[in-house]
Amino acid sequence: MTKPPTEIAKLPRLGLGLGLRNTHFDHILTTWPEVDWFEAISENFMDSGGRPRQVIRKVAERYPVVLHGVSLSIGSSDPLNMDYLQRLKHLAQEVQPQWISDHLCWTGVMGLNSHDLLPVPLTEATLDHIAARVHRVQEVLGRPLILENPSTYLNFRENTLSEPEFLRALCDRTDCGLLLDVNNVFVSCFNAESDPVDYFDSFPWARVVQMHLAGHTDCGSHLIDTHDQPVRPEVWALFALAWQRSNGASTLLEWDGNIPTFEVCHGELLKAKAYMNGGFSSLTGAPAPVAETRAVSNPVSFLVPDVMAGAVELEKG
Repeated sequence: MTKPPTEIAKLPRLGLGLGLRNTHFDHILTTWPEVDWFEAISENFMDSGGRPRQVIRKVAERYPVVLHGVSLSIGSSDPLNMDYLQRLKHLAQEVQPQWISDHLCWTGVMGLNSHDLLPVPLTEATLDHIAARVHRVQEVLGRPLILENPSTYLNFRENTLSEPEFLRALCDRTDCGLLLDVNNVFVSCFNAESDPVDYFDSFPWARVVQMHLAGHTDCGSHLIDTHDQPVRPEVWALFALAWQRSNGASTLLEWDGNIPTFEVCHGELLKAKAYMNGGFSSLTGAPAPVAETRAVSNPVSFLVPDVMAGAVELEKG
């Protein structure tokens, strides 16, 4: 059983947020839009003394800000990059983020950065290795680390734990928090031919601080997490379940490629309201509970897009 959350339980519910992207800097600084909060990619700001740093300081004066990293490489066999951690800590001291997050992955080895979020074997040995590193990161930063489930495209043969089991054990050992990426769950489960509701059933929801929504690319036999298009209907439907189980965790829309105008991104984010507070508690639009609507031959076939019609109608009203 997961231990009662400590510092994690004190973190706020921020509402609906957007990524702080440079293509939207001018719009944000001139209009100060009605967005609940912003998430900044740590690496885009921690090494800049120019405009990006000025922008994040100004944004942090008006909105809650979260730092989200892509280079911590918590699963690597390389020693932790202490220079990176000190620069991240300095940025955090400057903008006072609500929390700092990164990914359950490794990004490089032997000093080289792959600039990709690579999966780790889900074994007891990996758990021991990463838990020790999480302890050290939290010690340096002086705050709990929030870790995100990555998108995966294969499973290691040596896996002895499911991803939810691994994350639960990691939280128990380190008191870290979790960033649940709903799109990543859908992508990973589709690629592994597994059931995302089964994934949710064993997930440590008490540790979820934040959720991500994003678009992916359907390649037929597999899905790729691309963040370059609107959220798919099946992911919105899965979010309806995640919202209930997370008790309304802070939710953010990611859009990192082919980025449209701020208004388009904001409009996509606001679709989430149609799936919150039980508005679409059933993925089929029928009164049956979501968790009882299971697939037989297709592990994700229960996620039907019919709810999107209701979402569009709600937006027009």
